Amino acid sequence: MASQLRPALTIFAALTVLCGVIYPLAVSGIGQTAFADQANGSLVSVNGKVVGSALIGQAFTSPQYFWSRPSATAPMPNNASGSSGANQGPTNPALIDAVKGRIDALHAADAAVGVHNSAAIPVDLVTASASGLDPEISLAAARYQAGRIAAARRVSSEQVLALIAREQQKQWFGFFGESRVNVLALNLALDRAAHMATPPDHG
Repeated sequence: MASQLRPALTIFAALTVLCGVIYPLAVSGIGQTAFADQANGSLVSVNGKVVGSALIGQAFTSPQYFWSRPSATAPMPNNASGSSGANQGPTNPALIDAVKGRIDALHAADAAVGVHNSAAIPVDLVTASASGLDPEISLAAARYQAGRIAAARRVSSEQVLALIAREQQKQWFGFFGESRVNVLALNLALDRAAHMATPPDHG
């Protein structure tokens, strides 16, 4: 019995040190050295104050800001500690009602600033992602909102479209995925643009 117990305990202790101490310290050290920004949450700061993360979406509702993709996380949208999707099929009445509600909200936001937008609404503005935390939207989704933001900020649509073009992130390696924009980065760029300046309201 003792001859079997000793090697078992030795292996247990060795694996505990290797997997529970050495490996975590090595991975943390590499992360802090080579990928410090990502390892610390890719936090975004403005004037020394953290306003969000480049990796986690936020729910913007003010007409003067770009809106993010809807989030189905609970108990609130974009809950980073509870990543999840709605898991509703395309024929589920609850999904159909949710999409209709999001369409109505987009039209209401346009109407609030005197804009009539008859363009087709990009699908990522009315459907949630699988994670519920998507920080980016497609270029089509950003351009769809340009008229509303231009009216709310009293600038031309061309200025807003130019800002979208400057902030866009290209496809990975030139062919993987699609071009997109980070919503938080785009909204911060709006606030930085002196000719588009309005009192900050990240609602």
